[in-house]
This record gives sequence, structure tokens and C-alpha cells, in this order.
Amino acid sequence: MTTATPDLLARPISDFIPHRAPMILIDHIVSHQPDSLITQTQISPQSAYFDEILQGVPNYVGIEYMAQSIAALAGVEAILQGQPIKVGFLLGSRKLQMHQHLFALGQTYHTHVTRLYQEDSGLAVFDCQIFHQDTLMAQANVNVFQPADSLAYVNDSYSA
Repeated sequence: MTTATPDLLARPISDFIPHRAPMILIDHIVSHQPDSLITQTQISPQSAYFDEILQGVPNYVGIEYMAQSIAALAGVEAILQGQPIKVGFLLGSRKLQMHQHLFALGQTYHTHVTRLYQEDSGLAVFDCQIFHQDTLMAQANVNVFQPADSLAYVNDSYSA
């Protein structure tokens, strides 16, 4: 599998994930390797879920940083293969550990995602970690599902 070029990774994050503002929570892609990706998130008062009282974003939002980083990896892979960006679904997590209570104002965080396993059906498991500098802030194994045709999948789910 090919590694993304710096020019590709310099594109806006909205080019890689099916989310739209204000629900884009990650800022940009830092690096890509086959089966792994690192994204960056800078916490500001404009960050989604920013809490004025806490002066940061609550740690539970970290699972969405992980999920959007997985989506960005899928988006990079789709673009490299000349395919459209597809919707995926966060199914759940295992071994979720939050080592801090918030992502602090003015700080930068890096989310690392690595594919551990993927089935042809679209079911996959990722090892995810969020770092502030060299400090591990959060970690989990995240289970996701990306069907070949998400619209048909959702329509079938509602008609059953």
C-alpha cells in the first residue's frame, strides 16, 4: 500500500472525513503510513465541546478524536485508491482508558491510530492513543464498521 504524499496530507481535513463543521473535531493529518495515521488537535475556545468552566474539552470527547482519526485514515486510503469517501460507524471500544480529565486550552494533542484487524465485510479494530507531547492521555481499541454501501446499509437497518 502507498504512503500519502505531503501535498495530499496538507489538504483540509474535511477532504478526508465525511463530517462537516462544526462536527469536525480534529485539525489536520500529521503523518500517514500503511495501516496507521497521526492527527493533530489544538484546543481553543472554539473547539467543539469546549467547557468554559473546565477551560478545556472533557476527556470523553477523546473517543471521537479517535473515531475521526480512523475516518481520516479511511479517507486517505480511499483517495489513494481513487475511491469516494465513505461513511463509517463507531461500534464501540475495549480497554478504554482516560489518563487525564480534560484536553486543556491552548494545548496540542496527537491521536495515533493503527489498524489491528480488518475483515472484507468492513469490520475493523484499531489501536488508538492520544498524546500530549510524550504523555499518554487516552487509549483504546476501537471497533468500527464501514459497509460497502452505507446508504443501503442504513436503509436496510430501518426497514427491518
